[in-house]
Amino acid sequence: MKVTTAALPLLPLCQRFLPGLPGLPGLPRLGLPGLAALPGRLTGLSLTLLKASALEVAILAGHLLLYPSGIIQERRPVCALPTTGPQDPQPSPPTPRLPARTSPPVVLLHGFIDNRSVFLLLRRSLAQHGRHQIESLNYSPLTCDIRTAAELLGRHVEEICERTGSERVDIVGHSLGGLIARYYVQRLAGDLRVRTLVTLGTPHTGTRVVPLANAHPIVRQMRPGSAVLEELTRPSPGCRTQFVSFWSDLDRVMDPLETACLDHPDLTVQNVRVSGIGHLALPVHPAVATGIRQALDSDAPEADPGTGKRDGGLTVA
Repeated sequence: MKVTTAALPLLPLCQRFLPGLPGLPGLPRLGLPGLAALPGRLTGLSLTLLKASALEVAILAGHLLLYPSGIIQERRPVCALPTTGPQDPQPSPPTPRLPARTSPPVVLLHGFIDNRSVFLLLRRSLAQHGRHQIESLNYSPLTCDIRTAAELLGRHVEEICERTGSERVDIVGHSLGGLIARYYVQRLAGDLRVRTLVTLGTPHTGTRVVPLANAHPIVRQMRPGSAVLEELTRPSPGCRTQFVSFWSDLDRVMDPLETACLDHPDLTVQNVRVSGIGHLALPVHPAVATGIRQALDSDAPEADPGTGKRDGGLTVA
């Protein structure tokens, strides 16, 4: 009993990780059944946190090694024109074929102080499953305004559409990248060009993590109540883009965790809860990559009637 009483100050922290734990100001309200189950639940939680933390460290180490390879903006592919050569005077009639399904180009947009190297594994996964037009956009770490980055994204998307002949694109944005893409869609008429926007651990309503980072202007724009986030709450009637937001229950960069969920009355949204991994693993984990592919291959999420929202879940650990 002395050990249990000594652990009482830790109960609020436990409640953050265990939503089913009763809200308890004192021991008597917890009850013996709750006390009996608590050690097992905390042990399971500790193992999950340990695995997720180890994975985050491993991903960070690998990403630091790959980071230099992604600093330079990737080369834009050149579409080769068909060459004219000697022709058969009596060419055989072409074999009838069923029309192949064409997928729009995919644009990958990284997060704060990052670059396109974070999408190495996701890019490979998309390419292996038929997505051959995949491009990344690097915006400068010195960028100080989400609006400016969104304008750059808009020019990039227009260039892609002109070069590929596609009318629309899909975008996958990690963390800040998802917020930049969302601003482009909602505030710069990007819904005309973006068919599906997938966000991974994006602070849609702002995050309070690492207060010392407020020295950077773009971090201040990611805080709750910022002018940019207030703009995104404004009406967006008739928005043509479908949104899929992946959020993790172990994402320590999101404070509160639910900030990575997108909730807007005018947007068609599917929120997907990911259990068992942290922030850095979202653009890397193969199970999340499968979920992203499914989101991009879907013509439209099955939203609840009258709400435009649908929730899903994905357990990867």
